[in-house]
Amino acid sequence: MEAGTVQAPSAPRAPRVGIRLPGVSAGLGRGIVVLYLSLLVLLPLAALAAKSVSLGLGHFWAQVTTPAAINALELTLVASLIVVIVNGFFGTVLAWILVRDEFPGKSIVNAVIDLPFALPTIVASLILIELWGKHSPLGIDISLSRTAVVVALMFVTLPFVVRAVQPLLMEMDREMEEAAASLGAGGFTIFRRVIFPNLLPGLAAGVALAFARALGEFGSVLLFAGGLADTQVSSIYIKQLIEQGNESGAAAVSMVLLAASLLVLLLVGLIQRWGSRHERSGGAGLTVMPMSGIEPQPEREEDERE
Repeated sequence: MEAGTVQAPSAPRAPRVGIRLPGVSAGLGRGIVVLYLSLLVLLPLAALAAKSVSLGLGHFWAQVTTPAAINALELTLVASLIVVIVNGFFGTVLAWILVRDEFPGKSIVNAVIDLPFALPTIVASLILIELWGKHSPLGIDISLSRTAVVVALMFVTLPFVVRAVQPLLMEMDREMEEAAASLGAGGFTIFRRVIFPNLLPGLAAGVALAFARALGEFGSVLLFAGGLADTQVSSIYIKQLIEQGNESGAAAVSMVLLAASLLVLLLVGLIQRWGSRHERSGGAGLTVMPMSGIEPQPEREEDERE
């Protein structure tokens, strides 16, 4: 610090003012939330875990390693992975078109995307049978096949990806893309180095929710895929175990699906945390990453140093 300069005292930080529910203290509010979550989520999960190991860990392992259980789990996991890859790509493209393009019927398309949210899944199965079944107007019959499983899961999980990516595209600053273009970057480079890193946290969240929904989907595949030996997903297999009176086996298979969903959500949390740290380290945002093959020109000094 130079002599004669006086450092101005820093102003005290204003206390954060929060709005609380009238007549509810902070402690009471937290207690209500914990009680509500416990009754709806934690206690049922604890009961499911207890039921799955009620006959011992050996019985648990025997139930999840039967040939029928392995086939059902394998089909569910493979189909869910295919679905999230396909919907991850086309969901991003669809979100891009809805945000960046203008075309007749855009509002109708935007509303139709949310249809799987409101439509009962058993009704979705009937719709898919009419479109892709024996009496298909297109002459294509994929019902009672593994392809039907993938198509049904794609139908019910597409909105998760679109609605996760769409808000990020709407809030994205177009000046970042214009700055990259002014440096000579092409369209693919701009998307890869500027747009996609900003979309990655939302895309990961949408894909994770879609994957978790696909793991436990029941209604849309029940009629369309038929629940045959080759098309039996885990949810239908669990239903059959319950009908046979094997509730502990059904709980054991359910715990495997639950563990898979939790692992995916944990991975998404790590990706989003990485994205937040990467954005903070870049200062203004992720767009400070250099374009491939483009070097910024140093500024010339106006005054010469003595």
